[in-house]
Amino acid sequence: MSKKKKQKIEGIFRANEKGFGFVEVEGLEEDLFIPPNSVNKALDGDTVQVNIYKKKEGTKRAEAKIVKIVKRERENIVGIFQKSKNFGFVVPDDKKFGTDIFISKSKCKEAKSNDKVIAKIIKYPEKGKNAEGEIIEVLGNINQAGVDMLSVIKEFDLPNEFPSFVKEEAESIPQEINKKDIKNRKDLRDNIIFTIDGEDAKDLDDAICVSKNEDGNYVLDVHIADVSYYVKEGSKLDKEAIKRGTSVYMFDRVIPMLPFELSNGICSLNAGKDRFALSCSMEINRKGNVISADVYKSVIRVTERMTYTNVNKIINDLDEEVLKRYEKYISYFKLMEELALILKNRRLTQGYLNLDIPESKIVLDENGRAIEVKKYETTFANEIIEQFMLTANESIAEKFYWLEAPFIYRVHEEPDYDKIQETNKFLFNIGEKIKVTKDNIKPKAFAEVLDKLKETEYEKVISTLILRTLKLARYESENKGHFGIASKYYCHFTSPIRRYPDLFIHRVISEYIENNYVLSEDRMAELESKSEKYAESSTEAEKNATKAERDAEDIKKAEFMEDKIGEEYLGIVSSITGFGMFVELESTVEGLIRFENMGNEYFIYDENRKTLTGERTNRRFKIGDQVKIRVIEANKLLRKIAFELVADKNVVEYDMYFKDEDNEEE
Repeated sequence: MSKKKKQKIEGIFRANEKGFGFVEVEGLEEDLFIPPNSVNKALDGDTVQVNIYKKKEGTKRAEAKIVKIVKRERENIVGIFQKSKNFGFVVPDDKKFGTDIFISKSKCKEAKSNDKVIAKIIKYPEKGKNAEGEIIEVLGNINQAGVDMLSVIKEFDLPNEFPSFVKEEAESIPQEINKKDIKNRKDLRDNIIFTIDGEDAKDLDDAICVSKNEDGNYVLDVHIADVSYYVKEGSKLDKEAIKRGTSVYMFDRVIPMLPFELSNGICSLNAGKDRFALSCSMEINRKGNVISADVYKSVIRVTERMTYTNVNKIINDLDEEVLKRYEKYISYFKLMEELALILKNRRLTQGYLNLDIPESKIVLDENGRAIEVKKYETTFANEIIEQFMLTANESIAEKFYWLEAPFIYRVHEEPDYDKIQETNKFLFNIGEKIKVTKDNIKPKAFAEVLDKLKETEYEKVISTLILRTLKLARYESENKGHFGIASKYYCHFTSPIRRYPDLFIHRVISEYIENNYVLSEDRMAELESKSEKYAESSTEAEKNATKAERDAEDIKKAEFMEDKIGEEYLGIVSSITGFGMFVELESTVEGLIRFENMGNEYFIYDENRKTLTGERTNRRFKIGDQVKIRVIEANKLLRKIAFELVADKNVVEYDMYFKDEDNEEE
């Protein structure tokens, strides 16, 4: 490697609470590994300069040392305040920060011990000294209702309230459509149109209808709220939406991208209300292929607001009362089911990755405390909406790709070959393999393994492993296809109330329609520049929102388990590491069993096979094994759940299922 390459490589440092970290460098496919002794006082999120001293070898990342901190990312830190006689200190909620923050007596404000606070960094850590700071806001006692979620909001710098000037602009928008603009749209108010959402959904931005032609082809109409009609380019609402990038969902609250007046009001496709929409009509043959697609501006009036629960009852004839209530619409829902099955089967044939990874449903009481954690149950009614939205997103992306329009695509590139080989080392233990070569990595190879293991004890575990093998999806101004759904063209068109890329491409689509699909070169260049900028900012906003939502979930799961200490459960080994194994319970709660809590013996970690083997008993644990555990720790402040292994004479020994890796047949 040349000296020039070693000198000025800049990137973003992502810390791990164990002391090491990674640096994301633009243009590099894989992050650089930073060992603990090479971190050089960098903190999570800092822009740093690095020297690479070890090249990538196989699955091992290139290693580098941080030589300079170019820019500090974080100035304010959320944590728990502890006070002593002459000073205080803040223990950060984010354990990746790496140091407590010293607070002098004069800078403690009104904070008391065990208050959640925001500390502003005055002096960053150096030469073995902790960071120093001052308290700028007291959020409340750690046991006060709502303080835990407020802490997450502050930690991730989520905008909890709209500025007054944004609220005023939203409040100035009429809550009825402008009848003068109806003449410029296709009037579909007499059509039968449905929304299908969860019971507690409030921002309804998609509506559907399915019919059949005389030739047997289906017509799928997907109507999406025309948010861009109300959120004008460059307006205060638009600038705030760009800044937020996405709505964030945290159990009992939503931090919306747009104010209530739009998200739950004039933009929400509420039943019986006239609403402006952007509509995508697709003709689909009996094989599930879209043979034509059109996009146009419309005015609609949703006939019925349906829930997933009731649609599922209708298509499966499960509830006489529901069937009677929606009797005149039953044929519509049966037709939706028919088309969704065709679309899903076509996708599966193409290699669509149907990953079995259930989401968690966390129920809170009136004080915001977690009282139930369970799997979020989905039915084929959810699948209907998923298949229809995927099809609309693909159709819009393909149309505007061939128009060479400035656009934002949802991109998901093929995974790294070396990572696939790592996954194959585990799959070998159960007689499976993802069959790829360096030059031929297709989603179909992954889909075949998932299909073989469907409805076996390995299905969920393999889905999780494959998900970890895949790259993260992101937004880009250039179309690069979507590996996970086996699609050449894909975008996000269907949720402009809660995602900025959808809102941006709505604006592009509307402009093309209004100008007969001809834009000036200057306008094209302007939109192209914005598409690049907004794709990048929306990707970062999405990452931040995802982390916040996961942290909130971890807090509530730990809170739920706090009164379960000593209770025993059956669980599945979900991950194996060099320090123990993670076990997931049926409820989706996951906890760590450290080696010292696995019985009175030493365990040997096999990194290739991802197994643990007892040195004395030769008992072997692998991902997917069922084990019995006892809860020994649950701490919402640390976002931590710990288990211990319960000896069970009925648990099957798994040694017999392991083959000799040296005899693997190619």
